[in-house]
Amino acid sequence: MKKRYTGSLAALMIAGLAVAAGPAAAAPAPVGVLAADNFIVSFADSAESHQITHPGVTEIGETSVGSVVVRPVSRGLTKAGASRLMRELAAQPGVVSVEPDLRMTAQFTPNDPRYAEQWDLFEATGGINAPAAWDTTSGAGVTVAVIDTGITPHSDLSGNVLPGFDFISDAATARDGNGRDANPNDEGDWFNAGECGSTTPEASSWHGTHVSGTIAALTNNSVGVAGIARNAKILPVRVLGKCGGFTSDIADAITWASGGRVARVPANPTPAKVINLSLGGSGACGTTFQRAINGAVSRGTTVVVAAGNSNANVSGFSPANCANVVAVAANDRAGNRSFYSNFGAGIDVTAPGGEVRLETDPPGTRSQPQNGVLSTLNTGMTVQATETYFTYMGTSMAAPHVAGLAALMLSKTTLTPAQVEAALKANARPLPGTCAGGCGAGIIDAARTVAAI
Repeated sequence: MKKRYTGSLAALMIAGLAVAAGPAAAAPAPVGVLAADNFIVSFADSAESHQITHPGVTEIGETSVGSVVVRPVSRGLTKAGASRLMRELAAQPGVVSVEPDLRMTAQFTPNDPRYAEQWDLFEATGGINAPAAWDTTSGAGVTVAVIDTGITPHSDLSGNVLPGFDFISDAATARDGNGRDANPNDEGDWFNAGECGSTTPEASSWHGTHVSGTIAALTNNSVGVAGIARNAKILPVRVLGKCGGFTSDIADAITWASGGRVARVPANPTPAKVINLSLGGSGACGTTFQRAINGAVSRGTTVVVAAGNSNANVSGFSPANCANVVAVAANDRAGNRSFYSNFGAGIDVTAPGGEVRLETDPPGTRSQPQNGVLSTLNTGMTVQATETYFTYMGTSMAAPHVAGLAALMLSKTTLTPAQVEAALKANARPLPGTCAGGCGAGIIDAARTVAAI
């Protein structure tokens, strides 16, 4: 693990509250100062003595810049006690400032060899500012359900994958010869020309594997890519197969993933605190979707939904237009709304989805966008072959960034779905580029959000 020594956001906020010298009654109130082990007292250049005579502290050392480090006689001061002591020290003759002697930590930077290609995680313009959040939370203890095409075996992901379920009830769609079962293996969603309403063939997307890798790929393992919530667990729930999937199956998957009861399906032993839905279609939010989402939220599960890729108002696309979800638009590497991303008043936040304008791929082939989102995948064009990594673009790629951040948040503290959504919005930053039509509160900021909660 590479180390870059820096103060945490909380530490920097405390440092900004250093007390200036002056009469005790006039010194600015260091609101929010945390109790500290030691304090650093700095003097004016003209001070004749660098000694502190305050009875409440013991001098334990000096710095190379002429400051004195002192330790309170009474250890374990409260915030109020620390504030009071700092005021009194600031009133000493010749003192120009008093500040906590803060502990610095190593900022976590993963050693995964392709992390440098994951601009979406760390770049200041279009990324989510994940590295600073990783200092304090990893997603441990949080299960994220990926309701999608299922999942393929991948050495850079499988260690974080729980047993899931296949909710595809139609055998032809499922391609596994049966209906619902306990095997969420992705059988491929490829189809031939003339099928699924298309005049051209389509290769298997392995979509669920890509989404899952963004959320929780194995990290700092010297292999492949890094996941946003490196210690979270993925619960793969298969609902999409050949030609897509049915609302009835997806609604049951939402219920089951969040710990609800589904007839003739065993109970979920690992209910998810976060659900990622990188799927959708046109139309209003129907009763079936809304009831399933409301049930999940009532059980304490945050539901994150991709806004859609039609460059249209999200109000016409379900389930992103349902109530009680976090609807996610996509931004490109330059911080603009991606050309394909849906928009509108129904968008809650934006996250990296990438943007690459390519000529249409020849039928049955797959090109590699350079400014998309890199994640885990499979090389098979129809059935599974070998594991690989690949860049995709879409709001399907944006949503798992939000789901991963939600896992980081919930690993740190207990929050309701409404509180998760509110914190995501309150700590997002405006798009540095353009967004015609509305991109919600802006691009999510992992460090700010985690620090705020």
